[in-house]
Amino acid sequence: MNLNNIEMIKDVIIIGTGPAGFTAALYCARADLKPLIFEGKQPGGQLTITTDVENYPGFPEGILGPDLMDNFRNQAKRFGTEILNLNIDKVDLSKKPFRLWSGDKEFLCKSVIISTGATAKLLGLDSEKKLMGYGVSACATCDGFFFKDKKVFVVGGGDSAIEEAMFLTKFASSVTIIHRRDKLRASKIMQDKALNNEKIDFIWNSSVTDMIGEPNDGGLKSVILSNIITNESKEVTCDGLFLGIGHKPNSDIFIGQIVLDDNGYIQTNKGSTETSVKGVFAAGDIMDSIYRQAITAAGSGCMAALDAERYLENL
Repeated sequence: MNLNNIEMIKDVIIIGTGPAGFTAALYCARADLKPLIFEGKQPGGQLTITTDVENYPGFPEGILGPDLMDNFRNQAKRFGTEILNLNIDKVDLSKKPFRLWSGDKEFLCKSVIISTGATAKLLGLDSEKKLMGYGVSACATCDGFFFKDKKVFVVGGGDSAIEEAMFLTKFASSVTIIHRRDKLRASKIMQDKALNNEKIDFIWNSSVTDMIGEPNDGGLKSVILSNIITNESKEVTCDGLFLGIGHKPNSDIFIGQIVLDDNGYIQTNKGSTETSVKGVFAAGDIMDSIYRQAITAAGSGCMAALDAERYLENL
């Protein structure tokens, strides 16, 4: 162990930002725990690639996602949070103090709050990246309101896609599910809901190979669909496209360190943010596969900070 490369032991280190991480930092800082937060690969989390946020309390006129995260960040910093624009790529939670590494730099701490979030699975298209937030979305509950009386597509065939489609029927004039196979992979009850909904139709055996539109010219205009069987392609107009192919929790570095569920989400004790390791807490989308909202992430960040504070008081 290179003592010259080890930071002094921190009371609490927060891995990841977004609403959960920044809220945890705010509460820890106000409790005089002098938190250190690592921003990770996507500083500010998924909201930094979101345009208008109209469902976060306190902003009646809405706010841009990056601006909201800047507010979170500045508030946490105001109370003394130390913020490093580094990514934690290895941890050892088997003994105390806990050890975390960013490259070859090692950090020690008495408690850890994990808020590394989850990443929406995407198609990997350049046009998808360009139009994300401009007619393309991975969250119907976040953005569905913007598509009142619009024609929208949903990509996927599992429960995630059906949930997105069902929610969108509350707003859109029509919802079309695009699926690579000739039948859905969703659970039977979800399939029945979709197949019996008159506002939902289907394009089978097809994939989206491109998205047409410009962010500064009205956003998404149409998509290019390719038939898996015939290889024929066609352009179809639409107002919005939602990706319903699931999320991947950013938990790879915690495999073998703490208990994860079958999908890789961190398991927490009921009614708590405590993980299977005493002194390690989880907040936000890394432990929430159901709600995945900024407000619920922020709430769990508050809980994690309070749990960590109580834990440290009893050491």
